Amino acid sequence: MELYHGSYTSIEKPRVQKGQYTKDFGTGFYCTILRQQAERWAGKFDTPHVNVYEYTQEESMRVLEFKEMTDEWLDFVVACRNGQAHDYDIVIGAMADDQIYNYIADFIRGAINREQFWVLAKFKYPTHQIAFCTEAALKCLTFKSVYTL
Repeated sequence: MELYHGSYTSIEKPRVQKGQYTKDFGTGFYCTILRQQAERWAGKFDTPHVNVYEYTQEESMRVLEFKEMTDEWLDFVVACRNGQAHDYDIVIGAMADDQIYNYIADFIRGAINREQFWVLAKFKYPTHQIAFCTEAALKCLTFKSVYTL
């Protein structure tokens, strides 16, 4: 399976780096199957690069996949955004983009309830992300190429 990662540079050897901000699925190296989404990620940088990888799933990996946005997905994203660790190697699912994240923040603060969150959270376009959360998981990725926008 081909995956994309938007960045400011070429990344031939991805690393799991703890970022300054918590992310949907916790610490990890994030990719997507959606080329346009990776290009949007890369477009935030002065020198936008899209890295292309081949992903080969290993049976030994602990993988959590959310096939759609559900209460379980919401609870997992809220826990990760609050800094709670998990023990999965790879987590796959929809991305809480900036607008969705605002709704999650409102939900966490109690400004909206779960039902109101789901009414607001309907996507205008599909999103997808795969978080490689461990060094072992990164071994499932093979760098293929990079292109500049």
